[in-house]
Amino acid sequence: MVPKNLRYAESHEWASVEGDVCTVGITKFAVEQLTDVVFVELSKIGKKLAVKDAFGQIESVKSVNDLYAPVAGEIIARNESLEKDPTIVSGDPYSKGWMVKIKMTSPGDYDKLLSVEAYEKQIASQAH
Repeated sequence: MVPKNLRYAESHEWASVEGDVCTVGITKFAVEQLTDVVFVELSKIGKKLAVKDAFGQIESVKSVNDLYAPVAGEIIARNESLEKDPTIVSGDPYSKGWMVKIKMTSPGDYDKLLSVEAYEKQIASQAH
């Protein structure tokens, strides 16, 4: 259920790295907790982020939540299609539902994120 090739933030964002670029989205667990996603707003390209800075918001029928950067850097791409069709996040959170790409200023941030095993333990303790 949880992809093994990714790293995870405690706030339920996933991260994958290619070179010095980190692609970020939210996990299936987060999507399931939110239920029906109705709106996604992402920060503009060029925004500089520290670890845990908000890079956008996701709204569901239940709540509005900030999205947090798992790594520090600058947003170099954003998934524009999510603002037109936020249901993409629910249907495919790990591929088509990616949110932003961040050019990392400190690649060591990625190594500090949770492994799949640690993240699975966290969500097991949070599941209702």
